[in-house]
Amino acid sequence: MNLLPFVVAGLVIGSVYALSGVGVLVLYRTTGVLNFAHGAVGGMAALLVWQMVELRMQPPVAIALGVAAGAAIALLFGLVAGPFLARVDQLRKAIATLGLALALLGLMLFVWNDKARTIRLESSRISFDVAGARVNVTQLVCLGLALLVVVGTLLALRYTSTGTSMRALASDRELAAVVGTNVRLVENTAWAISGAVAGVSGILLADQTRLEPAFLTFLIIPELAAVVIGRFVSLWLTLVGGLAVGVGQSLVSAWPTVSAFSTAVPFVVATIVILVAARRRVVTVRVVRT
Repeated sequence: MNLLPFVVAGLVIGSVYALSGVGVLVLYRTTGVLNFAHGAVGGMAALLVWQMVELRMQPPVAIALGVAAGAAIALLFGLVAGPFLARVDQLRKAIATLGLALALLGLMLFVWNDKARTIRLESSRISFDVAGARVNVTQLVCLGLALLVVVGTLLALRYTSTGTSMRALASDRELAAVVGTNVRLVENTAWAISGAVAGVSGILLADQTRLEPAFLTFLIIPELAAVVIGRFVSLWLTLVGGLAVGVGQSLVSAWPTVSAFSTAVPFVVATIVILVAARRRVVTVRVVRT
């Protein structure tokens, strides 16, 4: 069996997991909110793009508006719920974002039902062979965009005033407010950026897989697995984690006897990472005590 096509497909899907994971991580580090509605925001953006294209809107315009819609949905939630979420514990934050995810899923099912659709980007029509694997331009865009977003985010966090403020909030929210950081503005910026990234990810996944409300909503699971591998801190490890999860799922799906377990790959990978990290922490504590 030639596994190269499965590896390529896994790298492509994994790069989108990583891209989306970066959006989740930036929001979490800035606001302390682990957004379980990230996949639903992406699904809503993708369905809006599909609807606009069906109404004869030019695809580039529809895509731009879809990404903007993702940013707007996340920003609106941040504006309404952000002040409340800043004062509650992680459990209540998680429940709030799960509520948003279910509300968006219900809205998508009400408007578009659960029928599987497709978004076919023009770049996906241009393809070529690489060592026996068929690769299209959209797949290259997925890989390149994931790397570009990681590098761009790192540079923005280091060299821009907004990035510096985000790092300050991630380190010490109260101290950042004391020294004059506009906490609400920075948090709202993080919500908008995260929503835009979710929109891009949802559109790309709808092209590479399928456009189905529940499917895209629950893709938050492999995206969170990538963030867990990044230990909720490292953008580079989040990128590696997304690629690992994507390739793992694709390779498992290559064998019919175990393909049904491909959806379990994110759980397995995340669990292994958590156990290894916990073991290292225990060993470190023992060494320090010794």
